[in-house]
Amino acid sequence: MALLLIIILPQAFHLIGMQQAGSVFLPMHIPVFIGGMLLGPIYGLFLGIFAPLTSFVVTGMPTAERVLFMMSELATYGMVSGLLFHHFHFSKKKLGSVMALLLSMIAGRLVYGFVISIATYVFGIPLGGIQAVIMATMTGLPGIIIQLLFVPAIVTIVDRGGYFNEPETFTREA
Repeated sequence: MALLLIIILPQAFHLIGMQQAGSVFLPMHIPVFIGGMLLGPIYGLFLGIFAPLTSFVVTGMPTAERVLFMMSELATYGMVSGLLFHHFHFSKKKLGSVMALLLSMIAGRLVYGFVISIATYVFGIPLGGIQAVIMATMTGLPGIIIQLLFVPAIVTIVDRGGYFNEPETFTREA
């Protein structure tokens, strides 16, 4: 279901007619953050890896030049959001989903910056280095705002709704 959302949501944003809608609104990030927080770090990691790869194979977006960089960034988003929400119990903290989201965003951008820097400064691939990461972050500010508004709300509604809670005790009948 999450992978389907990852393919459909960016396509919906591209329908508005804006050429760089994906870079501005970051629609693929939303299901990865939600998936990481609700499903856990392992599923979040794999969702982040397969999201851009699947979207590239099915729709051609992101471009071949960007897909590996997005895989590293989104894998980090999914894994870190899952770790924070589940293993570090941000789910039990007031504004925990917001804090997990913000820390995941920072971690993902740091990994993205690291990978871009290696490609630029070590392998000589003309990607723009750190400046490109800063520009991508500035371009994506509307998407970051959308994420901050919707991801914690959706996660809180689903988490508090008990959709992922297992019974605490099991009883056996004789």
